[in-house]
Amino acid sequence: MLFGQSVFQSVLERLKAEEEPAEETQAPPAHRVSGLATGLAFDVMEGISVASQRVGQAYFDNLNAEPAAEEAPPQEPEPVMPDHLARIAPEEIAAELAIAAADTQQTLNEKRRAFAKANHPDGVAEPFRDNANRRMMIANLLIDEAMRRLPHR
Repeated sequence: MLFGQSVFQSVLERLKAEEEPAEETQAPPAHRVSGLATGLAFDVMEGISVASQRVGQAYFDNLNAEPAAEEAPPQEPEPVMPDHLARIAPEEIAAELAIAAADTQQTLNEKRRAFAKANHPDGVAEPFRDNANRRMMIANLLIDEAMRRLPHR
């Protein structure tokens, strides 16, 4: 350890001293400017950079610029609610399910899956999820009630 230096500082000094001769022996590639890690891209007209003529103006040029027609995101059409999602009365849903006295647990489960496939809230647009959720709750209640009434074997 040198006078007045910590071990860490002396290691840094030694590493710095070892790196200096290595840098001097290596010549930088001809296509690179020493000290720049990346390339530059700018417009040059008659040897004078356009940006250097109007320092700070680039911000204002882009501030009021209208986006090109091809850059504008396409507008999505408003979603249209399917007709079946408007039917939320229990009688209407019961008619759709067509639960009969001859239904078995297997047929009721199949009806539940088919109804969920067509009406699940995750499968409809955001504005119509409340109706889809209500329809699913009513259908599940109706099917559960029909299953409770099945004779136990």
